[in-house]
Amino acid sequence: MTSVSSKDRCEQRELISAYALNGVSSAEASQLESHIGRCNACRQQLDIVRTAIDAFAFWPTDVLRPSRPLWERLAQRIGAPNLSSAGMNKWTEPPWAAVAPGISCKVLATDQKTDRVSMLVRLAPGTDYPPHTHAGFEELHLLDGELMINDRKLYPGDYSRAEAGTADTRVWSETGCTCVLVTSGRDILG
Repeated sequence: MTSVSSKDRCEQRELISAYALNGVSSAEASQLESHIGRCNACRQQLDIVRTAIDAFAFWPTDVLRPSRPLWERLAQRIGAPNLSSAGMNKWTEPPWAAVAPGISCKVLATDQKTDRVSMLVRLAPGTDYPPHTHAGFEELHLLDGELMINDRKLYPGDYSRAEAGTADTRVWSETGCTCVLVTSGRDILG
């Protein structure tokens, strides 16, 4: 692995991980791309981060999932009841709900205090999601298929963030797709 000496450190280096995960705005991405072209330290950091991201893509999920003994130790440290008595084995997956033709979702969590909802969203092939304006920031992680958001095409593993007040005029999938969506429950459709 390449190391970066202290004389090669750069203030922009902290943004490289977010850039590699598509977690910066289009304007920030453009500025960073220009900067990376001129900055050896940031180029090296981008190579390191991309290598790590590529490695995780091929790990089996059971390697990434903590073992039961680790969960038990964590529960003890934070003062949670024993995971067995807390119903860890009794959890059932929420059902898919058809919310519109060709669109299904599975609500994973809601937080009324922060007005956030986390869900899995599935679009059938050839389906459009309604145009909408974001009431809060929105994060989308594409799990499978391809998804177009306005003029941007996402592929499995891609991340998209939209700021409050911005609009998606067209969201659609020719192939069908599944994504994790974390958004406000008060987005304005239409």
